[in-house]
Amino acid sequence: MKELYLYREMLRNLVAKELRARYKGSVLGFFWTFLNPLLMLVVYSLVFSFVMRAQMQNYAMFLFVGLLPWNYLANSLIQGTASLVHNASLVKKIYFPREVLPLSVVLANLVNYLLSLFILIPALLIFKVKLTAALVAFPLVLLVQTLLVIPLTLLVSVATVYFRDLQHIMGILTMAWFFLTPVLYPSEIIPPELKPLFNLNPAAPIIEAYQAVFFYGRWPDWASLGWLALGGIFFLVLGFRLFDRFQRRVAEEI
Repeated sequence: MKELYLYREMLRNLVAKELRARYKGSVLGFFWTFLNPLLMLVVYSLVFSFVMRAQMQNYAMFLFVGLLPWNYLANSLIQGTASLVHNASLVKKIYFPREVLPLSVVLANLVNYLLSLFILIPALLIFKVKLTAALVAFPLVLLVQTLLVIPLTLLVSVATVYFRDLQHIMGILTMAWFFLTPVLYPSEIIPPELKPLFNLNPAAPIIEAYQAVFFYGRWPDWASLGWLALGGIFFLVLGFRLFDRFQRRVAEEI
């Protein structure tokens, strides 16, 4: 942590570079950060209002609320998988804490998610979804999610150095995880016999917490979030330790 603090300027520059590189050469540039979620919302609203008439009221907003934080998780994993491999020349030339590279991917996606709230909040008001005092729980939910995203991204990034096939299958793994997470559907429709399997999914209580705060206007399940936060802290420490252990030969293997 001390070393990361000393290299905070490098981390900040890499996050800025990551954000700029996504829309480099496009006409609208960084405006796509806002336009992407807006277009996503328009498509969902049209599809689920006129084509596939969902039984749930404001289903498009229900989906939007869960999909934005899911994209933060999935994009961090998919992009972070190759963060060390794609920066091989930098890793070999100079010394710096290697954690900076996957962390820059996570922070860039975190910024994108926070900026998407400028679309989400007005959309909730337009669709007459009642916002309540439960919104103050949002930073805590985001913190718990980030405690999960950071170590996962660290581990898949260093694992890819030794097992290059991981970057090719990560998209399939995250897609499978997506369908096991209540983003497209409320958790109430999960059959009782499958509940124990779904309860093993750490992303499920996080997405449900976002849905509670933004869509249902109620407080999240503090017990689930509390246990998940404790597990996230343990996983964060473990993730940094494992990354430190395996990153020592990264320059030779990359």
